[in-house]
Amino acid sequence: MFRIFIVTLLAKIIIFISVYSKYDGMKTSVKLIHLLPRILCIVAILFISIFALDAFGHGDPFWAQIFAFLMHLVPSFILLIILLIAWKWEVIGGTIFILIGAVTTPFVYSHNYAMNHSVGMSLMIVSLITIPFVIIGVLFILGHRLKKKHGYFNSNFSAK
Repeated sequence: MFRIFIVTLLAKIIIFISVYSKYDGMKTSVKLIHLLPRILCIVAILFISIFALDAFGHGDPFWAQIFAFLMHLVPSFILLIILLIAWKWEVIGGTIFILIGAVTTPFVYSHNYAMNHSVGMSLMIVSLITIPFVIIGVLFILGHRLKKKHGYFNSNFSAK
């Protein structure tokens, strides 16, 4: 049920952005590949940010909890900076996302395997946390190549 809600929400966001987008001259398939990694990346960053909420409720003083919360959000801030880079320079940002996903996968797997001693559970956690960023990176690069193929670039390499 939750998956249907998420898929429907993503579809509505894509339709809304495509209708009110400044990319009116783009073919629908190119526009979709252009928007999909951006939307998926925002959703993935929000998902990663949810884990920062575990900084609250441990009986620590208020300011210590706020500091811990902000420290837990550092990865989200880094991913947000990389998203901004990828938004402007798709190949560079896509490559960074692929590298982040590929490099962090063994660490996330080994950490989770040490905690739960289950290969299946560890692989599921890896597929939820690191693999989406590899897919997002591939989509950014694919979007760049499709826009280049169809001639949607001007002199400063942003979409028409």
